Amino acid sequence: MTVLRFAAIAALLLTPAAWAETLPAAVDYDDYGSVAASLTGAPGDSENGRLLMATRAKGNCIACHAITDLEEFPFHGEVGPTLDGVADRWTEADLRGIVANAKRVFPETVMPAFYKSSGYIRPGDAFTGEAGAEPLPPLLTAQEVEDVVAYLVTLKEE
Repeated sequence: MTVLRFAAIAALLLTPAAWAETLPAAVDYDDYGSVAASLTGAPGDSENGRLLMATRAKGNCIACHAITDLEEFPFHGEVGPTLDGVADRWTEADLRGIVANAKRVFPETVMPAFYKSSGYIRPGDAFTGEAGAEPLPPLLTAQEVEDVVAYLVTLKEE
């Protein structure tokens, strides 16, 4: 029985998605802030990305951006630009870089870095780590970033 458990755990650990994940500090941004390579090596799930963008405890993109496709979710913001047609304005690599760390593309933006775990302090005691402690996990996982990007690339002008 122990051998079977070990084999099952080893199989999970050796899947491409498990060993291909890029850690936040190792993301390869180009000179313009784009990230060409997937953070996971696995395709994103656009339906999950759509939900993440409207989930207040996760992406919460609609707090700042209006998105016609997400009209059923209330309280769209106007701080950031509308995301309708965003796939016509940016490449997948551009969108991945913006979601991971928008400040590399727009230095003055108030948009949070969703895939960064050090080099800033998050507001609120629940989100700020202790001095000298391990870095906090990013706001989104690598797969969640890929899911959001998979959804964003579907947002084309009609």
